[in-house]
Amino acid sequence: MNNRFGLSPSTAETYRITAILPAREDNSPQYRIRNDDERHERVTTEDSLEELTAPSAPGDAAPEEGA
Repeated sequence: MNNRFGLSPSTAETYRITAILPAREDNSPQYRIRNDDERHERVTTEDSLEELTAPSAPGDAAPEEGA
């Protein structure tokens, strides 16, 4: 999330989207998000999110062409 005000550094880092919600009255998309270290979910708008590229797990390889 972009706005980390009031959150501890350990919980402010990574959230996953668990649901897409109806847009707000101003047409801002809304999402239900969750951090695995918290017991509850949060609702946020798209402008508060920032994309995170997950690192590859060891042993994950890109598929070879022609295979």
